[in-house]
Amino acid sequence: MTQTTDHAPLPCQPIGDADWPAEIADLRTGFAGALNVYRTMAHHPALLRAWAPLRQHVVKDTALGPARSEVVILRAAHRMGSAYEWAHHVSRARVLGFSDARIAALRGVPDAAGGPAAEDGLIARAVDALFDLRRLPAGLEAELAAELGREGVIDLIATVGFYSVLGYLLMTYETPVDAGIAAEMAAAPL
Repeated sequence: MTQTTDHAPLPCQPIGDADWPAEIADLRTGFAGALNVYRTMAHHPALLRAWAPLRQHVVKDTALGPARSEVVILRAAHRMGSAYEWAHHVSRARVLGFSDARIAALRGVPDAAGGPAAEDGLIARAVDALFDLRRLPAGLEAELAAELGREGVIDLIATVGFYSVLGYLLMTYETPVDAGIAAEMAAAPL
């Protein structure tokens, strides 16, 4: 059992198949049963059920597209200090063809020399503004809208909020990184 720093047992470990709540049985074989984050959220079945449509939009149907979405998520994971989200999204970014250098740059200030790094820097500045200012200043919002479109800006904001909620949950309950991702990160650290 995972322990907190004061050695008290954690109340919300990922729920195994044998203890999966009956009211969300249909979610176990889909996204919810696949990852420890959702197995942890399954301690609140109504929230997990309500979460599913928002997850579909933020993760699959976002106006940002997969690559921009990963930039947002990696920067948010870094800012939150969420080791779980960072590891999972390093893996996902690699599948999308991101170099380790591009991923690592999201821990700092991506180079603004042009190309993907310039856009990554713009997105990183936006994520930082949301964490630091709790809003996008007008000039930054206009720059983002020109690059991503208005729906992209709104999806960026929603993605930061979505992954912040997951980060709070993951870090509160010290949810372990899923075994496959942990093995991947051990074999190919960033």
